[in-house]
Amino acid sequence: MTRSSVPPPVTAVMDAASAWLPARMAVVEDRLAELAGGYGPTLGEEAEATLKAGGKRLRPILVLMAAGDRAGDRAIRAATAVELLHMATLVHDDVLDGAPVRRGRPTVVARSGRDRAVGVGDLLLSRAFGELAAGRGDGEVAELSSASVALALGELAQRSDAYDTSIGEERYLERCSLKTARLFESACRLGRLAAGGPGTESLAGFGREIGLGFQLLDDVLDVTGPPERTGKARGTDLLDGTVTLPLILARRLEPELERVELRGLDPAGAEEICDRIAATDALDEVRSRAKDGIEQAKGMIASDEFTDEERQLLGMIADGVVERYS
Repeated sequence: MTRSSVPPPVTAVMDAASAWLPARMAVVEDRLAELAGGYGPTLGEEAEATLKAGGKRLRPILVLMAAGDRAGDRAIRAATAVELLHMATLVHDDVLDGAPVRRGRPTVVARSGRDRAVGVGDLLLSRAFGELAAGRGDGEVAELSSASVALALGELAQRSDAYDTSIGEERYLERCSLKTARLFESACRLGRLAAGGPGTESLAGFGREIGLGFQLLDDVLDVTGPPERTGKARGTDLLDGTVTLPLILARRLEPELERVELRGLDPAGAEEICDRIAATDALDEVRSRAKDGIEQAKGMIASDEFTDEERQLLGMIADGVVERYS
């Protein structure tokens, strides 16, 4: 991953950090490259291509920042494992969604077919747990296992809810907690477990709120676009039959949206629904809720359990989530 591919909020954190954080992130990148490749021309090349597609690397950075400057081999392995798990779920999600593009590039399933994509996702998943096990951190393995179960349950819930426009806010937030917030929470908990510092549950709560805010703002971006920024078509969630909070809130403000039928929707129809959602106050409401959650997250790390540098860097990550999606 080149520096130019890293989002500005992450770059700002790396610039503000003491030398230990960039140095350890460089080791994580090396470990990711080593573990993703080297498995022959079929799976290895596809896994390596998935890694090179880039990403925000928020989750491994959270692991390392939760560990602090005490971060050693166990924390580095945990950070690597979290990103491998995240990559695996993206590949598997693209298989289930039949997604043609992610991060502006063809997905593994679009490029090489369903069977190979499933294999690549499985490879990345197995390497995640192998990396943690090599560090001999039983607590960390149990934590990542729990997060993996949550991710699977969240994806199953989303598949179950597909095209159901009666889905309410409570169900939507439950899905977000499982599919997105849980891995952010786990990243923070894993880092602190690896380093043995105080404030583990406060950090876990911080990660949970950051993850939820991240998902809320990502769902806003799916409505607003544009594709050159998001790397995917505007209204992709609608085309996949996924009901998100912008539509849920917009239905209350424009009753005609209650009649929207997502099955059989084409890209032009998705654009039209996005325009109708954007014409209400729903997007402002979602942004406001996300920002409130981010402020709550920052309050969770305000105690003397954390060093001044930890509070500063974690706060920058929190603010960066808002900046990235505003």
